[in-house]
Amino acid sequence: MKNYLLLVLCMFSFQVLFAQENISIRGTVTDASNGQPLIGAGVQVKGTTSGGQTDIDGNYTIENVPSNATLVVRYIGYLDQEIPVNNRAVINIALEVSASELEQVVVIGYGTQRKRDLTGSITSVGGEEIAKQPNLNPLSSLQGKVAGLTVVNSGQAGASPTIRIRGVNSTNNTNPLYVVDGIFQTNIDYLNPADIESMEVLRDPSSIAIFGLQGGNGVIVVTTKRAARGETRVNFQSTVGVQRVQKKIDVTDAAGFRQLYDQQLSNLGAAPFDYTNYTGNTNWQDLIFRDALITTNNLSISNSGEKTTTMVSLGYNNQEGVLKYDKHERFILRLNQEIRVTDKIKVGADLNGFHYNQQPAAANLNNALWAAPIVPVQTDATTYYAMPSFQRAQVGNPIATLNRNTGNVIDKGYRIVGSVFAEINFLNDFTFRSAGYANLGYNSIRRYNPLPFTELIVGENGQPNETFFNPLVRTSVGQEQAENRRFQQDHTLTYSKTINEKHFVTALAGFTTLFTADSRIVGNRQDTLLNIPRNPSFWYLDIVDQSTPVLTNEGRGNESALMSYFGRINYAYNDRYLLNLTIRRDASSNIAPNNRAGTFGSVGLGWVMSDEAFFENIKGIDFLKLRASWGTVGSALGIRNNIFRPGVTIANRAVFGDNVNTSIAPAYVPDPNLRWEVVRGIDLGLEMRSFNNRLTSEIVFYDRTTKDIITDLRLPGTAGDFTYTTNLGEISNKGVEISLAWSDNIGSDFFYSFAPNVSYNKNKVESIGPSFDFSILGNGGINRTITGESIGHFFGYRQTGIYQTAADLDNRASWPNSLPGDIAYEDVNGDGEITPADRVNLGSPFPTWNFGGAFSAGYKAFDFMVDVQGVAGNKIYTQRRTANFAALNYETNRLNAWTGPGTTNIEPILDNTRGNNYLMSSYFLEPGDYFRFRNVQVGYTFRPTGASAIGIKQLRLSISGQNIATFSRTSGYTPEAPLENPISSGADNGIYPLPAVYSFGVNATF
Repeated sequence: MKNYLLLVLCMFSFQVLFAQENISIRGTVTDASNGQPLIGAGVQVKGTTSGGQTDIDGNYTIENVPSNATLVVRYIGYLDQEIPVNNRAVINIALEVSASELEQVVVIGYGTQRKRDLTGSITSVGGEEIAKQPNLNPLSSLQGKVAGLTVVNSGQAGASPTIRIRGVNSTNNTNPLYVVDGIFQTNIDYLNPADIESMEVLRDPSSIAIFGLQGGNGVIVVTTKRAARGETRVNFQSTVGVQRVQKKIDVTDAAGFRQLYDQQLSNLGAAPFDYTNYTGNTNWQDLIFRDALITTNNLSISNSGEKTTTMVSLGYNNQEGVLKYDKHERFILRLNQEIRVTDKIKVGADLNGFHYNQQPAAANLNNALWAAPIVPVQTDATTYYAMPSFQRAQVGNPIATLNRNTGNVIDKGYRIVGSVFAEINFLNDFTFRSAGYANLGYNSIRRYNPLPFTELIVGENGQPNETFFNPLVRTSVGQEQAENRRFQQDHTLTYSKTINEKHFVTALAGFTTLFTADSRIVGNRQDTLLNIPRNPSFWYLDIVDQSTPVLTNEGRGNESALMSYFGRINYAYNDRYLLNLTIRRDASSNIAPNNRAGTFGSVGLGWVMSDEAFFENIKGIDFLKLRASWGTVGSALGIRNNIFRPGVTIANRAVFGDNVNTSIAPAYVPDPNLRWEVVRGIDLGLEMRSFNNRLTSEIVFYDRTTKDIITDLRLPGTAGDFTYTTNLGEISNKGVEISLAWSDNIGSDFFYSFAPNVSYNKNKVESIGPSFDFSILGNGGINRTITGESIGHFFGYRQTGIYQTAADLDNRASWPNSLPGDIAYEDVNGDGEITPADRVNLGSPFPTWNFGGAFSAGYKAFDFMVDVQGVAGNKIYTQRRTANFAALNYETNRLNAWTGPGTTNIEPILDNTRGNNYLMSSYFLEPGDYFRFRNVQVGYTFRPTGASAIGIKQLRLSISGQNIATFSRTSGYTPEAPLENPISSGADNGIYPLPAVYSFGVNATF
């Protein structure tokens, strides 16, 4: 019996010793859905510090692993796995993509981060959403998608939208920085929407501090597509659409014009006009607009070998403008290749080639509104009716202008954007990356000013008709050339490590430089004797007699350089407590040496409350995170180059004998202590997921202040009133952003989702200039920026009605020359008369509210989506209505003009000589609020078996309508007024229509 027990004991001891034997384990970690290797996946021995990360091919090796241990495998965006070793030496692991959006990876400055670990406000928009919309510029597709983002689109062919992130924070340039695959850009016109993998909008200081002087206005990071590993794929995307003007401005027809013009002449005490020979009833808007074609096309080929991945993309986009003959055409070629030299070394290159042809709009939209409808268009191909005598010198025949100017501009441009990089992974946890970027652009324009057409002048007051052609007019030609260069280098070292399964650290250190240069030269020449033919072969300056002086010439150029050091630490403890620390040191050549360097940084904190033990009993909430960040960042985009250096200009001229001598004077006076503008911000956010992750909600409060605004002051009493440029000003933007998303399935065949967002922003100029009453005026005094008010607000008189009678005038404050029928203005200061001191803030051109929403649904192979978008709280100045240089056609609101006591209290008398009625006032302001169905689309995806029958892996067809309905109270073509200039925005002076687009799309993968 003793021997038996001894034998059992020995066998048990042998099994224990065998179970504890350490072995070496190797394997590969891949994506379970496509078999692609996952680089940098963490493989850890549970309960120990042993482990490592997968290499460039997804391979890992761990030495001295207990044969009965358990491996913990983690990769951002994938579900964690725990795998028993069970004495295996080779363990290949396939990770499943996490269904939770929290595990998704977003692109941040110089790296990526799991969304769950973010401490800042970053919204990611996938490339699939962008490519679905028929827009040439991918930024247009962001409209309504991101809380806190204002996008103002234009319908002009090839036009870029205006982008504002969290309001307007400076009186200078307020455009965001664009970072495309690492390279800093001021625009992304050269990108094809189909080439984009994702776009991240970075809004808070924790996110943008890493970009230093360039990031003060917010940052949009663009990541382009790369080849999928392990397969060869050919993809073709194409949309073809028709654009149509949905709304035209209501102007009077011939009968309405006669009625109002007769009334106006009567008010002026003038004789009636003779309409005998004016028999037309022309709608000039119908003649200048058209249904226009838009098409976007992209063919991409990607291939992956054992060591290389290659992607080639070719795009062709063509957009005709709804204004006749307006056209933009572009060709885009993109090549990307990556080579895995070894398991630890990777190199690659990216090349984008872009070429455009632009045929600009050849007519002024306002001219079509102002031209009298009583005039016919033309008598033959070369003879057009002239306007009546009351318009002839100021308003031309819109169709004659359109046909005369069409085809007289050759506008072409080329752009090459390229990069090369090398990446080395060493000591398992370190990655060194070095990259060089270049952006080269060249644009050339040749212009031709042709002879005018023959005019038929209609006889008035019994005079016969006559034809007129000015034989003294001569043709002229012009040339313009511009080029720009941008060179950038980035060198970064990244350390990423998971320690004891609870501590995750990513540290980044980097160095970068950026050099930019541009030049432009313009010339225009006219032969005094001969006319240059209307043939592009002759549109060069040297075609004209060289002794003929150049009519105009201009040349300019700039160079600037930026150098930076930066660092960042992202730390997460137990996926619960989050920390982000960022610092950047910048120096730029555009500021005086004693102030050109600046240090910026941020702190971000996050707390995942839902992972705490006390949260286990809380039902209905699956995830809850609180986050906060504070930071400083610079605002330098668009600041004049070499602003700290003095400039000179020609002052006075004097004649001494036979010589004319000129003197020079300072063009402006620089401040030797000039500094960069600095943006400081606080961001507080709450993220929550509930109802089994079906409802996602995020609410953010922010407070952002820009200090040391670079301001130009006029120095009175100096020769020419020189400009003094210095730091005087502070602007704040405070607001809230709310984003919601609900998604669910009903059965196995139907899914739906709804994602609304809304944001509120309050802008205030805390201080500006040397005194409280100092102001900056824009657009001829229409806009004003002053301490205590919103930036660039409309500045004028508030209408209180119409003076009805002389007695009414006596009882109300008025101008000394006011008459019955004139606009009555509010006497703000109560002094009993209307003076410039009664002007007030009439509202902001910038929206206070932005909102958007996306609804999508799918049933089996069908999918449906609706995007809505809008703004509220802003005003639009109808500047087109203020023209009074001649008797112009009337917008239909003037049919209600004052004709006597009690007839109206809104529309003034028809009399274009009464200047008081054309002063800037609330009469010319309209609410800019609107709600729009931005995109409606229905798609059908063929089942794999059906598509493969015709050699296609995947095929989707779609039909869509964009901008199909807009609800607003504006009278113009579109409620999206220009917002480019912070101190001079919001004027409708003939805004190009934003058309509805009805399109058909195909997306096929082979």
